[in-house]
Amino acid sequence: MPEQPLLIVDQLSLATKAKETLVNKVSFTLNPGESLGLVGESGSGKSLTLRAILGLLPQGVELNDGTIKSGAEAAMVFQDPRGALDPLCPVVKQVAEVVHYRQRLSRRASRAAALELLQLLGLPDSLAQADRYPSQLSGGQCQRIVIAMALACKPGILLCDEPTTALDVTVQRQIIETITKLQKELGFAMVFVTHNLAIAAALCSRLAVMKQGEIVEHGDALEILQHPEHPYTRMLIEAVLPVPQLEGSGPS
Repeated sequence: MPEQPLLIVDQLSLATKAKETLVNKVSFTLNPGESLGLVGESGSGKSLTLRAILGLLPQGVELNDGTIKSGAEAAMVFQDPRGALDPLCPVVKQVAEVVHYRQRLSRRASRAAALELLQLLGLPDSLAQADRYPSQLSGGQCQRIVIAMALACKPGILLCDEPTTALDVTVQRQIIETITKLQKELGFAMVFVTHNLAIAAALCSRLAVMKQGEIVEHGDALEILQHPEHPYTRMLIEAVLPVPQLEGSGPS
């Protein structure tokens, strides 16, 4: 029997309360373990689509039409890691709190699980002895903390909202390699939002190109990169700065 999709977004439409359409009849599916890249310029509706999946639409935006059916828990990695973290709480404690409430472990076991996650993400072992505040860590380290908090929810679907945008190219590559490695180890499906086709292709087997709230092209990542059909897709391909080719990844 064919594999059942883990996520089905069908004819999703989002609008402001003043009836301005922001996302128009967007449809896609996501299979277990699969990666889908939502690609487009700022304002194309990518992040709003992710927030609709998670049920976290901004104030003033509402579901106008369509359905979202999910067969697994979802968690999100946000674009601004420092904005997503509590500046007044040490980072290990923040991850441990998520583990405690989502996995229902004891405080001691939650801290141990948090440290294990942070080690998996390549954060310094010294955090076990001396916890630190977000302001004491680099941007790349804070992004890894945010990824750890999402993974602490044990999601079947990881939603990534441009998690590499604010990072330099070297750290971007490290974060991409980290997410790729974790997906192979943990088996979650992923929707990855970015304006950079090269990053999406390095991570995702399928791409959906969004423009002004609509999907204008959707298909296999390699096919779209080699034979783009829509003029907007061709414009994005010509505009991107490539990221270094990753071992075992798609084209960049």
